[in-house]
Amino acid sequence: MKYKIVCPCLFGLESVLKQEIIRMGGDEISVSDGRVSFIGGVEMIARANICLRTAERVLVCLGEFCATSFTELFDQTYALPFEQIIGRKDRFPVQGWSLDSKLRSVPDCQAIIKKAAAKRLGAKYGAAWLEETGALCQIRFSIRKDNVAVMIDASGEGLHKRGYRENANIAPIRETLAAGIIDIARIYDDSYLCDPFCGSGTILIEGAMHAMRIAPGLRRRFACEDWGATPRRVFNDERQRAFGLIRRDASFEAQGYDIDPAAVELTLQNAEKAGVASRVHAAIQPVSELSIDRERAAVICNPPYGERMLEIKAANEVYRQMGRVMRRLNARKYVISPSDDFELLYGQPAERRRKLYNGMIRCQLFCYGGRTERHKSVQAR
Repeated sequence: MKYKIVCPCLFGLESVLKQEIIRMGGDEISVSDGRVSFIGGVEMIARANICLRTAERVLVCLGEFCATSFTELFDQTYALPFEQIIGRKDRFPVQGWSLDSKLRSVPDCQAIIKKAAAKRLGAKYGAAWLEETGALCQIRFSIRKDNVAVMIDASGEGLHKRGYRENANIAPIRETLAAGIIDIARIYDDSYLCDPFCGSGTILIEGAMHAMRIAPGLRRRFACEDWGATPRRVFNDERQRAFGLIRRDASFEAQGYDIDPAAVELTLQNAEKAGVASRVHAAIQPVSELSIDRERAAVICNPPYGERMLEIKAANEVYRQMGRVMRRLNARKYVISPSDDFELLYGQPAERRRKLYNGMIRCQLFCYGGRTERHKSVQAR
């Protein structure tokens, strides 16, 4: 059986996720704001969960329709084939959201979708009461401009939870965002990656996993593994396939720095949990002392920024230090920041910029080439 599989992602990473799905073998790929969908069977549901680096979760779409009244919402939800996935004893709670639609009350929409699904399943299984003690089949709906999509969450916990980062420092970068930037930066199996603000090591670890082709979902389980519709052998086969793709011969190396000893220790601990400790190194060092003398080097970082005035002043000084040091480096540089004045403070206009979101924070990825000692200074506006 083929399903429509929907993968939400952070805004700005849609094209990266699309390329991931193409490489994965997805068919009939469609891109919209914050999500990419494709067609595939149960093996692709498993593969997407195990292998996708920038997807936030994997959803199985049961149907899409227009509804402007609660009656329409009930009737068209009742017509959806919930029994294809939800078993007689399975749990099916409902969550969702509504935006720019006539059906504005999310609690009412949740109740109606729940009632319609229960009535459909009761009729299909010949049961007047559904005990809901089995596998979790979380129903998720979205309503935007009266267009309704009803989906079942195949992932469970968000896919950014790889399993290696149980502990994190303040304001860590999301794993899926770090993976997207790694992809944009074209990190290869022989690259040298440096993060001068390594924090909990997310960028370094995602870089190592990307370079070595280690699937991010190999170390965790997913909600759909308990579904009757997805045989366990499918997940066993897909995990074996993913193990077979690992590049253990990669010469990739990553070096992180931080001024906080606890952050350095956390980076090393997380790299150990992720299985890339031999490729990820970390040491205490301020950005002012950064130097790189390596081929195929790339610097990727998420420098600190503040919300209060004193923190902002401190962050701005960090940007100035970065500019003085990093402009001399013969390495490609990728810096994500929410600051509108970053280029002015850094002292150089970016060669490319890309709008991204770190959680709910609107940022830009500032991309620079190699050594630029004779750079063109940014003029104060």
